Amino acid sequence: MTYIADAKRYENQQFRRCGKSGIVLPPVSLGLWQNFGGVDSFENARAMCRRAFDRGVTHFDLANNYGPPYGSAEENFGLILQKDLRPHRNELIISTKAGWDMWPGPYGIGGSRKYLLASLDESLRRMGLDYVDIFYSHRPWKDAPLEETMGALAHAVRQGKALYVGISSYNAERTREAAKILRSEGVPLLIHQPSYSMLNRWIEKGLLSTLEELGVGCIAFSPLAQGMLSDKYLKGIPEGSRASQQGSLNKNLLSEENLTYIRALNEMAKSRGQSLAQMAIAWVLRDQRVTSALIGARTVEQLDNSLDAVKKLGFSAEELNKIDQYAKDGNIDIWRNAREHMN
Repeated sequence: MTYIADAKRYENQQFRRCGKSGIVLPPVSLGLWQNFGGVDSFENARAMCRRAFDRGVTHFDLANNYGPPYGSAEENFGLILQKDLRPHRNELIISTKAGWDMWPGPYGIGGSRKYLLASLDESLRRMGLDYVDIFYSHRPWKDAPLEETMGALAHAVRQGKALYVGISSYNAERTREAAKILRSEGVPLLIHQPSYSMLNRWIEKGLLSTLEELGVGCIAFSPLAQGMLSDKYLKGIPEGSRASQQGSLNKNLLSEENLTYIRALNEMAKSRGQSLAQMAIAWVLRDQRVTSALIGARTVEQLDNSLDAVKKLGFSAEELNKIDQYAKDGNIDIWRNAREHMN
């Protein structure tokens, strides 16, 4: 059956300006890190993308190695574009990244010009696109000069293969240096994509103020702490969950201390008339310096629940003070080593 987009998809959307650029993003964007790969149901992925767009989500975020297997999320998204969203390409912000491991050998990881530009070409081929809207350096890399990495991003813009560029998991100092190099290339740094949640608050210690000063947008990934800030783990680790499969969410992160915080936050969400996931997303968006919260989803129902967070974004000072009692660092920042040691 031919897909017809909801004609009212933008009526209730509350777009946010991305730094000082001319681009706005939806407050909640859809990431295809999990559940959109070759091992997953294509029709389920397709249904989630269609539902997101019908609800005014214009930003779809990918990376070269999203899957599994690597590359398959981009391939599936390319099919979804071909079947459903191609007529709406000019309404979409599509992003992809390179930096983590993608193919064997020394040229399949890091921040070299060779890897970044080769990866972008492959991403465009997999998605069937002439360009992406945002191309990211997915991580800093100690064995690649920052000038080379940023030069590759600028070259992608000059080639017409990316409209804007971004960085992910860079610390504040490295972000400032990256922005300066890009300015010298005549290409502004549009956006930074850091991990951020109530259990992972590192960006509050300098990065957010740096982004504000530079006029750079911020899209926070993993606002649900890989599903920890939901009702999924309140009573343990259910079979089939991400933690049970020992993937990116190691079950050791679900410590008794973290579960105590999560259960307390869940009770607060109930008192607000929200699910814990909705409150976690709204909390990330409480700061206007955060342009968008980047969520994942397993089902259309789960997607709808997360998107409904925008129905109640406000917090009283009393609520924020109470949340601060439990919104503590949970030692869940699995990207810290990449940011601090660049390896």
